[in-house]
Amino acid sequence: MQRTANAEWKGGLKDGEGKVSTGTGTLRDVGYGFRDRFEDGSRTNPEELIAAAHAACFSMALSGELGKESLTAESIRTTANLTFEKTEPGFTITSIHLDVKAKVPNADPQKFQQAAENAKKGCPISRALNTNITMTAQLESSVLAR
Repeated sequence: MQRTANAEWKGGLKDGEGKVSTGTGTLRDVGYGFRDRFEDGSRTNPEELIAAAHAACFSMALSGELGKESLTAESIRTTANLTFEKTEPGFTITSIHLDVKAKVPNADPQKFQQAAENAKKGCPISRALNTNITMTAQLESSVLAR
């Protein structure tokens, strides 16, 4: 499998602008720029896209891990909080915290935590990133189907 995305940048670092698109067309010419990345702009930026990819990847990985325990989630909501800081070598993603809230009928809390840890370690985006990744995983109660 191969996935593609492309970006085009025009102009200088601070006064230029870019557009990013995905091969599927889900994102098409989405704008980004210096202000969006380093200040308070309203368009996207590479780090936000990494956080979105990580949240989506982890949610799917957790679903897979729960399936190994014959469990199916009603919902898995993951927020990836990415920290982007200026360090000695330059701007760096220094950490990502995954905040997970899941409704999983009949889930044992310990098995849920183990499934979440396995998903954090096994998610392809987690494995691709060279940063400290932490997580809080909360199993929410859900109404059992009768």
